[in-house]
Amino acid sequence: MRKFGEIPVMIYNNRFLVALILAAALLLGSCKKKVEDITQQTIQEYFEETILNKNFIVEFAKDTGADITDNYYADTFIMKKGSTYYDGVMTGKNGAIIYTGTWSSNEDYSRLVININTPTPPAAYTFLNRPWRFTKKSLPIMELAPWGTTDPKILHMRRL
Repeated sequence: MRKFGEIPVMIYNNRFLVALILAAALLLGSCKKKVEDITQQTIQEYFEETILNKNFIVEFAKDTGADITDNYYADTFIMKKGSTYYDGVMTGKNGAIIYTGTWSSNEDYSRLVININTPTPPAAYTFLNRPWRFTKKSLPIMELAPWGTTDPKILHMRRL
């Protein structure tokens, strides 16, 4: 019985250590990482509000070391929403001529496939027609590089 009587004295003598342990336990127990819940719907809404149905121009295009930006000086591009948030019609307008094709993306919008093909588009569109990966999505500029390859091509499209 005598040992139990000494416990309050032991706690009192080590009160600083006990307070430190309790404070650490409370601090660690109450701190939870706040993880932002980004739902697929949020990503889709952002893509729709910032990219779909907006005019884009080619601000910079580089094909294996050669600057080909001037090939697109008169072109404006629009991606329209299709039946889903991951595909649709894409148009390229050069003066009065409108070229039509498609665009598609994967679910996390890291990949963008462009295919503008009717009527027969200018030769410069061959460069655009490929799978791209986003290297930066800091709008108003989309920075793209070829998907799945280290091919030294760069495409920057700026939203108007």
